[in-house]
Amino acid sequence: MISIPQLIISIVLFLVLFFGIGFILNMLLRSTWVMAVIYPIVVIFIIDSVGFFTYFTSPGMAFSELGQSFVNLKLADIIVLSAGMAGAILSGITIRMLRERGYQMF
Repeated sequence: MISIPQLIISIVLFLVLFFGIGFILNMLLRSTWVMAVIYPIVVIFIIDSVGFFTYFTSPGMAFSELGQSFVNLKLADIIVLSAGMAGAILSGITIRMLRERGYQMF
């Protein structure tokens, strides 16, 4: 069980964390939506308990476990992970706005 203060701190932490990582990746790779594309893969690594190579050696079991992990997510987990996705999308919007306003390094 997660308390309300923990939930609020987790939401802000994931939002800021993935905004920052997305902003830096978008700036360095000169792309706009890199983190928004990578973030679902990060979520899979966060919630899944099977190893990376299991998807290649035993894909049926691995994807079944992944589906079960998605189904078993609690509301608090979904909210926190959605805040991370919002941070990744906001970083792309910020980079796009900075480019439109003439900041060449972005």
